[in-house]
Amino acid sequence: MVNRKELDPSSGRWAPFGVQLRRSRETAGLTQAQLAACVGFHYSTVSFAELGTKQPSLRFARAADQALGTQGTLALMWQQANNSAGLAEGFTEFTRHEAQATEIRLFEIGAIPGLFQTSAYAEAELAGALDRGEVTADQAEERLNFRLARQKLLTRTPPPLIYAALDESALRWQLGGPDVMAEQLEHLVELAEEPHILLQVVPFTMGVLRSFSSAVTLLTIGDNGQLAYTETLHRGFLERDRTAVMTWRRRYDRLQVDAPPRAESLAMIRRLRKELAP
Repeated sequence: MVNRKELDPSSGRWAPFGVQLRRSRETAGLTQAQLAACVGFHYSTVSFAELGTKQPSLRFARAADQALGTQGTLALMWQQANNSAGLAEGFTEFTRHEAQATEIRLFEIGAIPGLFQTSAYAEAELAGALDRGEVTADQAEERLNFRLARQKLLTRTPPPLIYAALDESALRWQLGGPDVMAEQLEHLVELAEEPHILLQVVPFTMGVLRSFSSAVTLLTIGDNGQLAYTETLHRGFLERDRTAVMTWRRRYDRLQVDAPPRAESLAMIRRLRKELAP
């Protein structure tokens, strides 16, 4: 029997990619040589990628996604590993789970969530971080590319079911100016018309009924897996404890009940859009 080296996903920058590649290959019932033939790369490329000892190319990640039917997961993980220096601690791990989630519940305050941002809005947000000296120009570019790559999960087959509760402050902060914000609000309306995206606005008038004071995201992975995520200015926290996650879930359910329904929320977004530049 061939000696099969076990992989530790925390052993290096490219180890999580290697673990996922091996799992996907074995699920597909392929040997390393068979996968190499499918993607048009040498056998050693697959071997080194699975061991996490060498950085694979983005072209390899995309070819493996196509051959294994992983719907962009490997390409997204490649982006995560390649751009990790420009991301908050903890966020990279979160996005690996996000890419595989069947259901996403998010609450955002102050800004439009990254999954829903237009390119112009994202560029304006990152330009502000660059001006404040919080990121370098290279990191700003990395974050932009990574943010746009994450959005591919919105159009995967099948897409995750997304519940989005946006605090009114996220809609009123004119990031990038009236024109950028007008385009962003139009994009929100378009997204809300998709059957798998259920959007609500949490207005200022809700007061103490707003369940959260900071942004949170709840993920459902497979049939039973539940994770929660929040972050400070510089660090993200992934919560796995079942009791804690269920507490957050109940608070989110209450937020959905107390917030205005979808039709009223969309009317508010359209009204704010009309107040901006034509």
